Amino acid sequence: MDNLTKEQRHKNMQAIKNKDTSIELILRKALWQEGIRYRKNCSKLTGKPDIVIAKYKIVIFCDSEFWHGYNWAIRKQEIKSNRDYWIPKIERNIQRDKKVNEILKSDGWLVIRFWGKEIQKKLPDCIQQIKDAITSRI
Repeated sequence: MDNLTKEQRHKNMQAIKNKDTSIELILRKALWQEGIRYRKNCSKLTGKPDIVIAKYKIVIFCDSEFWHGYNWAIRKQEIKSNRDYWIPKIERNIQRDKKVNEILKSDGWLVIRFWGKEIQKKLPDCIQQIKDAITSRI
């Protein structure tokens, strides 16, 4: 990937899913089974949240570890190829996520973000956190 042109990188990036990812599907299925109704990928809200529980003004993002910079101080050092591209790209994503959180919170939304591994390995805890959030908004 080091020798790709900007256009080739852009084309590769377009192939990456930004909705209906496996972690989103896992969480949405579990919410539906719990009777929690939601909207998905709401383009009317800043950041286009993965899941929106409008009745309680709750938005949920399902963040993959690589794209959103999980444990970034350590993970940044592990990037070996094309560092000049990936490090600024992921750092922009991290900053964008923070800005999106600020905007949504200032508009009265409760923002919940889960890492992909949380959803995969601790799904009941994620569901409980959402239920607790709903209870707090009643």
